[in-house]
Amino acid sequence: MYDIIIIGAGTAGISAYKEAIKHTQNVLIINKGPWDTTCARVGCMPSKVLISTANRMHDIQNAQEVALNVKSAIDTSQVMEHVQTLRNRFTRATLRDVESWNVEHKISGEAKFINPNTIEVNEKQYRAKSFIIAVGSTPSYDQNWKNEIGDKLITSDEIFELNTLPKSIAAIGSGVIAIELAQAMHRLGVETTIFARSKKVGVLSSSTLQNIAQDELSKELNIKFEVLPSQIKNTESGVEIHFTENNQSKSIHVDYILNATGRNTYLPSLALENIDPAFSDLKKLPIDLKSKQLSSLPIFIIGDAFTRTPLQHEAANEGREVISSCLNFPKVSNLNTLTPLGIVFSNPEMAIVGQSYANLTKSNIEFITGFVSYEKQGRALVLGKNKGAIEVYVDKNSRKLLGAELFVESAEHMAHLLSWMIGEELTIDDILKKPFYHPTLEEGLRTALKHARRQLR
Repeated sequence: MYDIIIIGAGTAGISAYKEAIKHTQNVLIINKGPWDTTCARVGCMPSKVLISTANRMHDIQNAQEVALNVKSAIDTSQVMEHVQTLRNRFTRATLRDVESWNVEHKISGEAKFINPNTIEVNEKQYRAKSFIIAVGSTPSYDQNWKNEIGDKLITSDEIFELNTLPKSIAAIGSGVIAIELAQAMHRLGVETTIFARSKKVGVLSSSTLQNIAQDELSKELNIKFEVLPSQIKNTESGVEIHFTENNQSKSIHVDYILNATGRNTYLPSLALENIDPAFSDLKKLPIDLKSKQLSSLPIFIIGDAFTRTPLQHEAANEGREVISSCLNFPKVSNLNTLTPLGIVFSNPEMAIVGQSYANLTKSNIEFITGFVSYEKQGRALVLGKNKGAIEVYVDKNSRKLLGAELFVESAEHMAHLLSWMIGEELTIDDILKKPFYHPTLEEGLRTALKHARRQLR
């Protein structure tokens, strides 16, 4: 009997394994498919390569924003090769690490539960004192569409396998993945149409920032808000999409449909109903959100397999933290949680740090909102990136910074600063005593914080 069996070798599973072997060598990790991570192979990394190239091309074509007249001939024929070359470099680094592990600790195959302390892999059974389930997730899509158009329907797992950029594409969805990839494709010269179920882009929960983001992104992108395809057809020239817009029937032809409407967990593959028939309803699994424990069992579900925040750093943290509960069961500990931090690599970038506007409005916390527009912010003007805005949320009584939402240039960097401030429980007065160099984008944060402080007074 093993001390711990880990099912899944993505970010969460790898992190769990590395922590586990610090305490015991009686460990087994099982994985179906490639022994790398969603992030390296089809997620964070290849998408950022594509986005980086797209943004560089956009800056060249819009150099007039910094008083330059540029005539350029841009060849995009090597873009996908570049994406795949760097993607392969990232995955090789992960695979080299995995290959260094003890071979007796690793099994390739699909695991299914036989009972609460037994799984079966490749027709052989293995028992453990505790289990970590880190099987991850897969993009969702409409099977009827797949049956109709076949490989012309692609997901975020497949888009990076294209040998060349398509001439046209339709993205279904307006969330994080859809906006990032659609904007990148558009900037690389691909005729791009976005179909959005709602009138929302990305993750921003503030209605003020949502309106700014919708207006700004709509200037560049063809976003059809509250419009979805009513019918799709496979044709020799591509995919024919029919839809209704402004009470008019319309249609377009595209090379591919990119389905980016969310992800589904791989939990169904584990036959959890063999542990308890009630577990057949995955939407009602009794998982403790603080400890990640399944019911009262020595089974813990981490990472994208079951999460509200499918983020790489959150998955890695859960993998490390859950080992203590596995080794000390039945003593189960709550995981040390990180300050919430989510970033969307659109342009301008979006970010939510700490508590969002929506979460705060649902709570009983009295808070005030500090606001700054970046349309006239000094450093943003210098960069020709003077778009968007920031909101900061401050507790009315304690004066502590609770959260922030951003839609600006370099939000990824300012969001980190804000998350560290929130993690240290700094007050608005503490923060405004810190240095803000001139001229920087961070000075805009100071403006928003001062706006909040004036309301407190």
